[in-house]
Amino acid sequence: MKTASTGCTMAAFPPGSPPPSHSSPEPVGGELGALTQAIDQLFENRLGRRPGGLGGVAARLAAEVDRICHRSDRIQASGDVHHWQQALVRHRVDKCLTYYEAGSRQGRVDLHSSLSAIVYRHVAPKESYLSFQGRYALIEDFMQTFYIEVLNAFRREHHLPTTYTPRTQLELAEYMAFSEQYAKRRIALPGRQSQQLIVLRAQAFSRRQPAETAVDMGLVSEGAKLEEAETYARSSVVQQVREKLKTDAYDPGEAVMRDRVINALVDYFKAQNQTDCIDYLVLKLEDCSAAEIDDILGLSPRQRDYLQQRFKYHVEKFSQQHEWDLVHQWLGANLEASLGMTPDQWQGFLASLPADQRRLIDLKRRQGQADDADLAQTLGWTPKKVHRTWSKLLKGAWDYRNQGTRAEDKP
Repeated sequence: MKTASTGCTMAAFPPGSPPPSHSSPEPVGGELGALTQAIDQLFENRLGRRPGGLGGVAARLAAEVDRICHRSDRIQASGDVHHWQQALVRHRVDKCLTYYEAGSRQGRVDLHSSLSAIVYRHVAPKESYLSFQGRYALIEDFMQTFYIEVLNAFRREHHLPTTYTPRTQLELAEYMAFSEQYAKRRIALPGRQSQQLIVLRAQAFSRRQPAETAVDMGLVSEGAKLEEAETYARSSVVQQVREKLKTDAYDPGEAVMRDRVINALVDYFKAQNQTDCIDYLVLKLEDCSAAEIDDILGLSPRQRDYLQQRFKYHVEKFSQQHEWDLVHQWLGANLEASLGMTPDQWQGFLASLPADQRRLIDLKRRQGQADDADLAQTLGWTPKKVHRTWSKLLKGAWDYRNQGTRAEDKP
């Protein structure tokens, strides 16, 4: 399930100062040349114009498709390499256009959100007790390093100079599509297992994190009885430990909380008559690849894409409307934690809201589990308006957390 997404800081993308513009690759003859021209024409037909950088993008996509088709034993044995070429071309062009149409800023937000959700459970040591903000900081550190790796891989695999960086909106979209594809590559592991590349990188990053600070639990629990204890008790680490001790007395545990969220989501899917979404959820929790999901559920790539979109829609609806409190509590991003924002972000978010929405937040905080009917009576609204406004607030908080006040970078 997709968790609360984090920010969109992508310093490696594009890195440094802009290099001189890069010329498009030389035209290639034969089958590869025909494939390049077909991709070029497909982009022009879909966009109704010729965007900047199209020549280079088309040539790189053609070379990639050609390389995949020639190296894949499965494709070569199929007896219909042309069909596979056309399917791969459509997939690559569609993915590129998805980021192109989203635009520079939103495309980066979507990519960062998607990849951050994948590594959310893997980026921190298993036994660590991190708040949403603590895990957020680790994800940001990890993703910056990963984006640099992706850029180097993009240059290497497409035989580009080390100074290359995306310059046009289409080149940036191509690079973002490559970043998603690269992150989700399956890496073979011992025992006929496999894992996504970005998960393996996040796990390695987690192992490199320093061991947690040793704390004298006797001094923590006894309090400041001695001068030594008083000094010790004032340290920030001990204060955090005390808070965690108090919290854990009522916390059923992350694993139990996660199971509660999953069970609630399954119940929601049943109520919405979305049983295929339950199957998809189970397979995603088992970390199955897209190809494995297609085989198990008997889906075509187009059917799976439709199922993915429906699944995403319902998960967001579940997280922001039906069980928002449970989901945000699990993520450490509930109202008591300012919906997962830093103090500065929270103040900025509140300042951006009209007075009636700020009042709703204040009532939610003060009245705890009060239902919509009680809140509606206090506000002079209908319960439906309370529900609709609160869902809108959660969506706004989600976007504010992701985007902050960053200015849009030019491609």
